[in-house]
Amino acid sequence: MHADETKTDTALVRRLLAGQFPAWADLPVERVGSHGTVNAIYRLGTDMAVRLPRIEGGSKDVATESRWLPRLAPHLPFAVPTPLAEGVPAEGYPWSWSVCRWLDGTNPAPGAGGAELAADIAEFVLALRGVDPAGAPPAYRSEPLASRGTATRAALDALHGVIDTGAAAAAWSEALRAPAPQGPAVWVHGDLQPGNVLVSGGRLSAVIDFGCMGLADPAVDLIPGWYLLRAGARRIFRTRVGVDAETWARGRGWALSIALMELSYYRTSNPVMAGTARRVIGEILEETRRAPL
Repeated sequence: MHADETKTDTALVRRLLAGQFPAWADLPVERVGSHGTVNAIYRLGTDMAVRLPRIEGGSKDVATESRWLPRLAPHLPFAVPTPLAEGVPAEGYPWSWSVCRWLDGTNPAPGAGGAELAADIAEFVLALRGVDPAGAPPAYRSEPLASRGTATRAALDALHGVIDTGAAAAAWSEALRAPAPQGPAVWVHGDLQPGNVLVSGGRLSAVIDFGCMGLADPAVDLIPGWYLLRAGARRIFRTRVGVDAETWARGRGWALSIALMELSYYRTSNPVMAGTARRVIGEILEETRRAPL
């Protein structure tokens, strides 16, 4: 998926464990099928997971998650990863890596979540937003929405003939007309997409992959409205999180910008990510056609 991606396999995982965490070296190791773009995941025994970043940027997330997840977890109403160990570069593998608790559940189908998932996601977002921000780092997506203009327009240019770029450009311009946030930055997960949540029986069971977390505009954590939920459930989510029209407009802009960049980048290398992004764009264009902000 990435030009600078490092390849991994079970043999590498076994060597890393033997050299750094020998107590786990004899446990079964099995690669987990995943469409994630940052980490290769291996199940270790029955109750642990090894996460090896594919690219250098992902290695920085190891220390962030190790520091902040234990502090956030007691305040959150759903399970999140429990960091167990932080590995260092070795055996030809160049970056930090981690071991955490295995969390059961499955990734939801994009845009298929109903009312119960909408309520659960809202509960999680509100709980995270309420955590004390003292000392917290800026989120990966902490920049103003307008500062994404150049990259978003580049994605639009790359998608001519793939989507209705005229309608997408109009929706993007509409989002940019929303006022900037007036309140302080809050804790956000930063990437509440299908691959980063786990569900069971249609309900949220866990939220994973906190590499983008930190302080940002609360609008950033509105993207699950389009990535995870059906249109009716999206309205429930909006009501439950209690945001004003301006914040919702920025949230729609965030979802659109992220999806445009994902579709442009992963169109040939990750069909699942590209398909999700295309669906999100379609939902936003239909929503803006029916009910412009």
